[in-house]
Amino acid sequence: MWHKHTIRVRYQETDQMGVVYHANYLNWFEIGRTELIRALGMTYQSLEERGLLLPVTEANMAFRQPARYDDVVGIYTRIVSHSNVRLEFASEIRRLPAVQDSAIRIADAEIGKEGELLVSGGTRHVWVGRNWKPQRIDKEAPDLFALLNANKEKGSETDV
Repeated sequence: MWHKHTIRVRYQETDQMGVVYHANYLNWFEIGRTELIRALGMTYQSLEERGLLLPVTEANMAFRQPARYDDVVGIYTRIVSHSNVRLEFASEIRRLPAVQDSAIRIADAEIGKEGELLVSGGTRHVWVGRNWKPQRIDKEAPDLFALLNANKEKGSETDV
């Protein structure tokens, strides 16, 4: 299942060509992951308090069309696969029809892809402890592993 988070492109996110600077899409992917995890009932802070870190090990993006200043874009994120030690997210950035700022907050609760696809890609992560050694979340955090499995049943895949 895709999670949607809506933002408006800020002037500082654009470059001299008037389009969103390419590295900002990775920031938006991170916003999408953070908000998806929050929607699942946890936060990165709560994971870190448990001694679990989730560094990016791979990132990829394919650019189709640029976003521009003041565009309203949807950041769509879903869990593609997970195992005891890995987690993979897919992300899409889509230009949405213009809306009022109050409508952006309402739209965040909606699930479903709409709008023009601008960028697609994803990130891969590995679960590690504070010592940066891999952690098996099925043993270190069985409740978290169960939550990921429950999310899998709602539309993502697993490679366990």
